[in-house]
Amino acid sequence: MRSRSFIAVVVILVVLLGGAAAVYAYDSSRADTIAAGITVGDVDLGGLTAPQARAVLGRGMARPLRGPVKVRYKGRTFRLSARQARLHIDVDATVRDALARSREGNLLTRTVRDLSGRGVRLDLDMHVSYSRRAVARLVRRVKHAFDRPTQEAAVSPSASGLAVTPGRRGLEFRGPTLRARIGRELLLPGDRVVRPRPHVTPTHTTRADLRRGHPHYITIDRSGHRLRYYRNLRLAATYAIAVGQVGLETPAGLYSIQNKAVDPAWHVPKKRWAGRLAGKVIPGGRADNPLKSRWMGIVDGAGIHGTDDVSSLGTNASHGCIRMSIPDVKELYERVPVGAPVYIG
Repeated sequence: MRSRSFIAVVVILVVLLGGAAAVYAYDSSRADTIAAGITVGDVDLGGLTAPQARAVLGRGMARPLRGPVKVRYKGRTFRLSARQARLHIDVDATVRDALARSREGNLLTRTVRDLSGRGVRLDLDMHVSYSRRAVARLVRRVKHAFDRPTQEAAVSPSASGLAVTPGRRGLEFRGPTLRARIGRELLLPGDRVVRPRPHVTPTHTTRADLRRGHPHYITIDRSGHRLRYYRNLRLAATYAIAVGQVGLETPAGLYSIQNKAVDPAWHVPKKRWAGRLAGKVIPGGRADNPLKSRWMGIVDGAGIHGTDDVSSLGTNASHGCIRMSIPDVKELYERVPVGAPVYIG
């Protein structure tokens, strides 16, 4: 009985040792073979030897990666070539990585995994490097072409009238986000196109806001001898005027209507041109009072008033004020409140 038991033990040991030797031999034969289920991008490396994997990656990944990355927005395309990006594709390092991951575990778990067909199920990244500075330069080009600050709607007066600048939303391409997207595309084969979305900053002022804020506006064209009146930023009337003569020019700038009066008194300035009237007050309505019918004060004694010398309209004839015909100044007086802006150009 003892001899039979001994023989049985020996047989079992021989079988076990033979199985272990077979497992070792199988595992050793797979040392240069990539495990099933390992991919790089869309390229399946499972079952390939290192030389085979290098050839497959060269065709399936390395060549397609050498094409340019494109950034497209609003019909424009910006390209970054592999040469500009200093793209370096390390196929050997990628294959070494795939082999190293294939050899994880021990010989028994690797053998069971391979023989069962379960595989590794692992997608590896291609070993690729590129110039971050080149990507940053591309991002700066895109930002220079399309980034713009928010522009609020605004009113711009000039001698020729009012110009209303519409509001414009701000656009900004976030640099870190765009750099990251371009970097990811550099690592992928195929037609590599980045279609970025800018950050949009809305405006806060609309045309309606401007109209509400400027219900009345006057512009004065000294060289053209025209006064323009705007209601809600729309031209409502144009009048012929006279302005200050040489040496007594009507002051230029942005002002407002300071005060209003009907048949105003004339406080004669103490100036040489006033002669014997200098410093006197001439009551309204008198023939020797040049401020006829209506007065709208603007700045430093200058204002808008009526005149019976209609032949002076269209010339530089006043002592700094803006002259209008009496019917015109009455009409404007009723339209314009105190505080209305007046631009003199």
